[in-house]
Amino acid sequence: MADLMQLVTILGIGVGLAMDAFAVSVVSGSVFRELKVVHVLRMAFFFGAFQAFMPLIGYAAGQTVADYIEHFDHWVAFALLVIIGGKMIIEALKFEQVEKRAQDPANLMVVLTLSLATSIDALAVGITLSLVTDSILRAVAAIGVITFVLSYAGVQIGRRARHFVEGKIEILGGVILIVIGLKILLTHLLTGSAAV
Repeated sequence: MADLMQLVTILGIGVGLAMDAFAVSVVSGSVFRELKVVHVLRMAFFFGAFQAFMPLIGYAAGQTVADYIEHFDHWVAFALLVIIGGKMIIEALKFEQVEKRAQDPANLMVVLTLSLATSIDALAVGITLSLVTDSILRAVAAIGVITFVLSYAGVQIGRRARHFVEGKIEILGGVILIVIGLKILLTHLLTGSAAV
């Protein structure tokens, strides 16, 4: 049961983190309708790879301080996820962000820049993962695959839905991360365990 709950939490974090990349993919699909399949696959690959790699860096950083904060690690995990989720919600409400993101994803440098920009939050989530799970490889694999799939799907949705869902997607991602943060905090406070 604990393994199932850990998997559900990791999948939830993966979906929450992927929402930035998904939103950018939706915008790319709506603005650049002539994207070839190879461009879409490359964008999805880099989005997924960056989202998987950044938590590894955060995890390594979190492991170095885990012993020092083990008595309040649940509060750290909660705070990080609420801050990241709140930031995603606030940014989703800024209409000008759509225009800033509408850069040609057929250009490799643009894709790398967007990949880095959409994965910064994953760095902080890696610190959170170091506090709540010992299965970092499973976690980053799930995050990478989820981001790849949602990024590819996002372009296809963008071609059909235009800008209709972009802001709503980021809000959903932010809400998911905040809910997971609350779950981690409540689980620790009610059971005395910080594990997800």
